Amino acid sequence: MARPAQALIDLEAIRHNYREARRLAPQTRAFAIVKANAYGHGAVRVAQALAAEADGFGVACIEEALELRESGISNRIVLLEGIFTPDEMELAGNAGLDLVLHTPEQLEWLLQARLARPLDVMLKVDTGMHRLGFTPSDVPAVFTRLRACAQVDNITLMTHFARADEAGVDVTLQQLTRFHTAIRGLTAPVSLANSAGILAWPQSHGDWIRPGLMLYGASPMDDGSAQARLKPAMTLRSALIAVRELHAGEHVGYGGRFRCETTTRVGVVAMGYADGYPRHAGNGTPVLLNGQRTHLIGRVSMDMLTIDLGRQEARVGDPVELWGSQVLATEVAQHATTIPYTLFTGITRRVPLVYR
Repeated sequence: MARPAQALIDLEAIRHNYREARRLAPQTRAFAIVKANAYGHGAVRVAQALAAEADGFGVACIEEALELRESGISNRIVLLEGIFTPDEMELAGNAGLDLVLHTPEQLEWLLQARLARPLDVMLKVDTGMHRLGFTPSDVPAVFTRLRACAQVDNITLMTHFARADEAGVDVTLQQLTRFHTAIRGLTAPVSLANSAGILAWPQSHGDWIRPGLMLYGASPMDDGSAQARLKPAMTLRSALIAVRELHAGEHVGYGGRFRCETTTRVGVVAMGYADGYPRHAGNGTPVLLNGQRTHLIGRVSMDMLTIDLGRQEARVGDPVELWGSQVLATEVAQHATTIPYTLFTGITRRVPLVYR
């Protein structure tokens, strides 16, 4: 019998969430962000499910892009970090990829390249994230050089928000102001909005949106708003592999983090941090057993975790949902002092992805 841990991926939920992003920004086109193996959901299968309607896909690096091309994806694909070495330029050209340009080095590599056909590029402006991008004062000169470059076809101007998930913070408005000041007088489409921008900052929608986390059914907003619009796409599930009854005063798991105050029935679940479940999930982290909410007790170990069975007449083999549509990944993330991005992308290869 196979180990019961699985991640069930609902492709129709992903399609719904993509359409919701387009509904919220109806005058835009959208790059569906499928980097990091589609946030742990399986990039090839997700891209194939969206190929008929997605305007394009966003990945982090050329390896991720080539995997999609080799699987038959012909939609536009943008390298969100651009290329890392000059020799990747030819690969990008042959695969028909869009490039983000964010450093002077990448600009020079492009200007010196000999390509069979020109590429579409996205010129990244650093408006406050301070990771990647040209300083606003440099943007007009870089844009002019790209316009004159035979290796460049279409140019899109872009930036990335640092705090758009905080609805009450005006940093996003400041970034918008810096961006529009930097590109004043330049004629080109713009791409600004990530998932948080799409959901909370309609003035940022521009010409191209970039739905990422929301595509997989989790809201990035710090106040949990907008979650009702989205359908969770991943259900992480497993089953009980043992049932124990412990007496008052006995402890559960490594370090004895949980002490039974009364006689307690404990269920052992085939799921641990080697599967990607967060080790730092504390006592009280919610799970679903036989469709009813209960919670973790004791420390998460490599292959197992333990839950309070309460009054349920639970048995070995009974189903457990670690997160999904009833126990949201955002809720689990809060109990583990992390974010749903790390939960999704942390699922390891020994957890099979099962698609529906």
